[in-house]
Amino acid sequence: MDITMRLAQQPDADALLGRSPLAALVGMLLDQQVPMEWAFAGPYTIAQRLGADDLDAHAIAAHDPEAFAELLSRKPAVHRYPAAMAKRVQQLCAYLVEHYDGDAAALWADAGTGAELLRRLKELPGFGEQKAQIFLALLGKRLGVRPKGWREAAGGYGAAGVYRSAADITGPGSLAKVRAHKQEMKAAAKAGKADGAAGATAD
Repeated sequence: MDITMRLAQQPDADALLGRSPLAALVGMLLDQQVPMEWAFAGPYTIAQRLGADDLDAHAIAAHDPEAFAELLSRKPAVHRYPAAMAKRVQQLCAYLVEHYDGDAAALWADAGTGAELLRRLKELPGFGEQKAQIFLALLGKRLGVRPKGWREAAGGYGAAGVYRSAADITGPGSLAKVRAHKQEMKAAAKAGKADGAAGATAD
């Protein structure tokens, strides 16, 4: 795997995402409650602070939890909630060690269908339905991992020609479109809640 990525908007961080399946997976895990670029730059920052060129699931899983939390908490912090995310990253790596011998790519290497791959992703610590679908779409659109039915399994994120998630980012322009889409979704959700509250009051 050596793919050009543009998720972190930083050449070195994006290069790591493109060549390291584990880095891409950890970036997806971190992608919540922070800007997307911050999340996907995280794997590179972690690798640097570990003094490594790549992330190693065995090494991270075995790392002292307090020391690993401190490593993610150093300024600039890897995440808005570095201690909590340090725990999640270690849980993810421990799961990969237990089930896939630490090889993140083994998750999708022999997945026969999109539905099977989605099921495997949803079993990962920290991956719910939405995160699993976005990563499945990322695998299909950016990394060439396309088992039968992958677009359908990825739901709306798998569609071609859309700008809905990390799977659709190829540069600053598409990043702006994805960000605009997310803002529209948040506004719609807020409006829906407001309408619901008004309806309840009227009743």
